[in-house]
Amino acid sequence: MKAYERLLKYVQYPTGSDENSDTCPSTSEQTVLGMALCDEMKEIGVKNVYIDDNGYVYGEIPASEGCEGAPVVGFIAHMDVVREVPFTNIKPRIVEYGGGDVVLNEELGVVLSCHDFPEMADCIGKHIIVTDGTTLLGADDKNGIAEILTAAEELIAHPEIKHGTIKIGFTPDEEIGRGADRFDLERFGADFAYTLDGDAFGGVEYETFNAAHARIKFNGVSVHPGSAKDKMINASLVAMEFNSLLPEVERPEHTEGYDGFYHLIGMKGVCDFAELDYIIRDHDEVKLKYRVDYIHRAVEEINRRYGAKVAEAETGFDYKNMRVIIENHFHLIENAEKAIRMAGGEPVSKPVRGGTDGCVLSFMGLPCPNLGTGGYNFHGKYEFACIEQMDSAVEMIKHLAEIYGTERK
Repeated sequence: MKAYERLLKYVQYPTGSDENSDTCPSTSEQTVLGMALCDEMKEIGVKNVYIDDNGYVYGEIPASEGCEGAPVVGFIAHMDVVREVPFTNIKPRIVEYGGGDVVLNEELGVVLSCHDFPEMADCIGKHIIVTDGTTLLGADDKNGIAEILTAAEELIAHPEIKHGTIKIGFTPDEEIGRGADRFDLERFGADFAYTLDGDAFGGVEYETFNAAHARIKFNGVSVHPGSAKDKMINASLVAMEFNSLLPEVERPEHTEGYDGFYHLIGMKGVCDFAELDYIIRDHDEVKLKYRVDYIHRAVEEINRRYGAKVAEAETGFDYKNMRVIIENHFHLIENAEKAIRMAGGEPVSKPVRGGTDGCVLSFMGLPCPNLGTGGYNFHGKYEFACIEQMDSAVEMIKHLAEIYGTERK
């Protein structure tokens, strides 16, 4: 089975994760997909297949004869998708792409525009899988799952490709930041791994944001508006004033590359109480700490204007840039670049403007950079996947397995 055929099958599973759930996985649909993946893995010959009580899926391809002493390499992808975009009743279709715009939904006037998404040029002369313009596709990260299992099937079917022990892992809840929380490193048993969770094929990602969060609470004074002069403190207006103290140009919509940002992700408020939630990001750890300090200084300024404890900040740090770990295992990057070239691509390294399971796993002791899968425009109705790039990603995985199969611990 080709990788794109698996993708077409997997996207029918509505696996949106839910940050408001206290269970693991956060939604039962992820377990349904996990169990189906276990059945499929057993059918193609993967060994030691297992799904644990938290919905994590594990499997193993034993080493080729004579390669038992090679490093154990893992390949990981996540099963969930975001739920901020409709993620059920997905209707994918294949388009032979010759350039220009692609009409996704004529009735609704939804068009995948080559002007808005110039990266479509990468796929001219190839085949792309698109949505009907009403849902996401789910290539993030069902592309990765499809490619890992297609590579596994081909490695098992072709014993002439020599490789060491290969570990397979599929995680729940990556999209809500919990994908690695209960990952069983001991059960997984790899020396290092790769997540298949990037966009265009050829991507080799090992720099993530450093991440923090902030919740600012505003305590107002509610007074009848008819007699409010010099008495009322409208907490909602104070919250707006606080937000205006943060640099406008340092928002996600104005940043790229290594630029950090403050991102307002939630707000609520009435006259006597308001609350703002932010995520704060920067590739430089010192700059991230400065940003968090800036939040506290802005709180101090609000309190100078309106009185003590009108504003209160709760801040914390979430994860670090995994580059500090990967730099000590740079063979992971060099070999990935080699495998990409062997698969006919050209490696491109760029900073990840987010986090991955691999970031957390790297700090847990499993060095784990991220590789491209041939997907584009994740988390939206304009998401699409390139079939030929998916095929190249499968070849890349096989080449990586073979490269490490020739080494010894």
